[in-house]
Amino acid sequence: MVFPFDSVEDFSVVLTPEHEMFRKAVREFLEREVAPKAMEVEETDQVPRDLLKKIAEQGFFGIGIPEKYGGQGGDHRMAVIMSEEFCRVLPGLSVYFGTNELFLTPIMLYGTEEQKQKYVPPIARGEKFGAFAVTEPCCGSDVAGIQTKAEKKGDKWVINGRKAFISSSDVADYFIVLARTYPPPDKRLRYLGLTFFVVEKDTPGFKVEQCYHKMGLFGNHACELVLENVEVPDENRVGEEGMGFLYAMETFDRTRIGVAAQAVGMAQAAFEMAFRYVHQRQAFGYPIAFFQAIQFSLVEMMAKIFSARLLTYLAAKLADEDRREFTFVASLAKFYATEVAEEVISEAINLHGGVGVIRETGVERFLRSVKITQIYEGANNIQKLVAYRQLVRLLKEKGQIPDEVAKLVT
Repeated sequence: MVFPFDSVEDFSVVLTPEHEMFRKAVREFLEREVAPKAMEVEETDQVPRDLLKKIAEQGFFGIGIPEKYGGQGGDHRMAVIMSEEFCRVLPGLSVYFGTNELFLTPIMLYGTEEQKQKYVPPIARGEKFGAFAVTEPCCGSDVAGIQTKAEKKGDKWVINGRKAFISSSDVADYFIVLARTYPPPDKRLRYLGLTFFVVEKDTPGFKVEQCYHKMGLFGNHACELVLENVEVPDENRVGEEGMGFLYAMETFDRTRIGVAAQAVGMAQAAFEMAFRYVHQRQAFGYPIAFFQAIQFSLVEMMAKIFSARLLTYLAAKLADEDRREFTFVASLAKFYATEVAEEVISEAINLHGGVGVIRETGVERFLRSVKITQIYEGANNIQKLVAYRQLVRLLKEKGQIPDEVAKLVT
């Protein structure tokens, strides 16, 4: 039997009453404070600062951050619920949580205690924002190919390079920047020699340049960064020199669960809108929900959403338990949830007919926003590759495939 888990019990995904109470609180807040402003944000591509302040006052920016560092505590499942619920109302808002998590994860895993005390509490309180500066004009999925360099001079590092498509960069106060600090030993080890540094926004030589006009995720902006002789002290280096690539991959293992949740939330919103519409819209003397073709579409949509949600929750549960299998399931959840979400949202637009493509209807915005979830934090073809390699490793560990088979792909 080819099965990468110890038993079927590993698939038990049970949310506690605390999780459901948290979902209810998040949803009530969003319906009250965010939903009335959603279309305004879509039109202006700006989130009012007072809205971000209200989110901070609710403690939402501190979810998943230990109380020791000013956070609210909570686990991956709570973070997934929050991402899902925010995307159900206003997808662009969820990116602020995602970029904070991207910034904080390497620091929480490999940073010094001084770094944690300095950078984590302000973000947990919603007073500051973080950004993750890895992608470059030359390099997206090929993280090991980045060209930004950092040179050690005395007790400081001098960083030069450009970054592209960096979400939240126009509002971020802290950036975690990946730069090459020494050349790789050989082509097979080209991932070695990359190092993370924290760069604060007011550092001389660091600037945010043009922000892109995106098709979706309005309210959060992706911009280019320029680093010209940016000096940071060695105390701003995060973790061991040369290990930044591995830190980045470990970060993505965790944060891509949130991307899956984003897609689930958008699909849920589109389904709800379509469900309401087909029960109101009259054709041939009946609500169109009367026709079997419409009923079949709704059921197929719901099955896809249920499957994506459960796979996403499973990934979060395994991450909470620090299980080896969570990286495998996280990649499955990320590519599957984002693919089926696009299908669900597209069908929701079809069920609306002509009004589905009108901006004022509100459903087409989810199709524009969901597309990027298939690309950022590991494009979906990369996720399939990662999932397959993780599967082979797990099967090898359990003795279900011979070593010579595993060596072909690992």
